[in-house]
Amino acid sequence: MKDFVMQPKDEGIGALETVHTFDDGPMLTGVSVSATGRVFVNFPKWGDEVAFTVAEIRDGGPVAFPDQAWNSPSGDDDATAFVSVQSIVVDPDDRLWVLDTGAPMFQETKPGGPKLVCVDLGTDTVVQTITFSADVALPTTYLNDVRFDLRKGEAGVAYITDSSDQGPNALIVVDLATGEAWRRLHEHPSTKAVEPPDFLPIVEGAVFMERPADGPAKPVLMGADGIAIAADGSRVYYCPLASRRWYSVDADALADRDVSDDEVAATVIDEGDKGGASDGLETDDRGRLYLTSGEHNAILRRLPDGTFETVVHDPRLLWPDTMSVADGYVYVTANQLYRQDKYQLGKDLRRYPYSLFRVAIDAGPVRLRR
Repeated sequence: MKDFVMQPKDEGIGALETVHTFDDGPMLTGVSVSATGRVFVNFPKWGDEVAFTVAEIRDGGPVAFPDQAWNSPSGDDDATAFVSVQSIVVDPDDRLWVLDTGAPMFQETKPGGPKLVCVDLGTDTVVQTITFSADVALPTTYLNDVRFDLRKGEAGVAYITDSSDQGPNALIVVDLATGEAWRRLHEHPSTKAVEPPDFLPIVEGAVFMERPADGPAKPVLMGADGIAIAADGSRVYYCPLASRRWYSVDADALADRDVSDDEVAATVIDEGDKGGASDGLETDDRGRLYLTSGEHNAILRRLPDGTFETVVHDPRLLWPDTMSVADGYVYVTANQLYRQDKYQLGKDLRRYPYSLFRVAIDAGPVRLRR
C-alpha cells in the first residue's frame, strides 16, 4: 500500500514563490519553461475576453506568442492560427508545442481547429503544424495536455489526453515525423470520469459540481486530463480529472500501431488512490511523479519506492492546474477554476490575481531524446 507522509503545520508546507501575478485579463491554465528560462503560458477561451491564447511572460507581463497573427484565428477551423489553447509544453529539444483544442467554450470541434503546433524557440517561428482528422479529434474531443518522447520513430511521438465531458475519452498518440495520429484506450474505464456517489470532490468546503443559474446541478465529468511520462520513458501516466485514482500504460505498446487495442489495454495498471482530484501530472529526472491536488491546495509527489510526500501546501494554491519542471523548480498555475460561474449558481466568484508560482526541487525535467 502506498503511504502518505503527513506533515501538519499551521503555516503550510513548502516555500511557494510567486513568479507572476495576473491582476487583470483572462484566467490561465498551462505553463511551460524553456531550458533558457523563458516562461510561456496560455489562456483558453472559456468565457473571458482573450486577446491572445498563447503568451510569453516578458517585460513584466504576458505578450502574444509567437505573435498576434497566430493568436487571431479567422474561425474555429483555422489551421493557421490558434483557436483556443489548453496546454503549451516545451519538449526535450527545447521547442514549444502548442496544443490547440479548437473548441472555445467547449463547443464541437471542426477539422483544422484541433492541432499540435511546434514553435522553434531559436527563431520564434512556427515550424510544424499537425492537424487531426475527424476520427481522431472527434466533434466532442477536448485536447487537454501533451507529453513527448523524441526517441521513438524518426522524430518522436506525442501523447495527448482527451478529457471531454461530453463524449468518448482516450489517449491520442501522434507520430511527429508523419503527423499521423490515432486514439488509444478509447472509452477504457481508466480514461473516464468517475461519477457520484463513487466520486464526490470537495473544494473550499463545497462539493465541486456544475451548478448553473437555472437547471439542476450536474457532476463534473471530465475524463483523461493530466499526463506524464516515466523518467525512463517506459510508462505513460494519466488520470481523469473526475477521479482520485490514476493509471499507467506501457509506452511501447501505446505507440506501436501493430499492437491491438486489447493488448494495449492489458498493460494498464491502476496506480491507486492519489489523495485527491488532479488537474496536472509531471515527472522529474530522479523518477519522481508530481500530482496537483485541487481539493487540498497542494502538490504531492510519489517517490520511486511508492510513498507519497507533500511538496507544497498553501492556501494560495486555489486550484493548482498545470505544472512544469525546469531549472530546479516545479512551476504551477493557480487559476481559481472552481470559482467560475458554471460551478457557482451563475455567479463568477473568482478574484484577482490569478497566479504563477514555483517551488524549489532538487531535480530537473525529463528529457527523452536521442
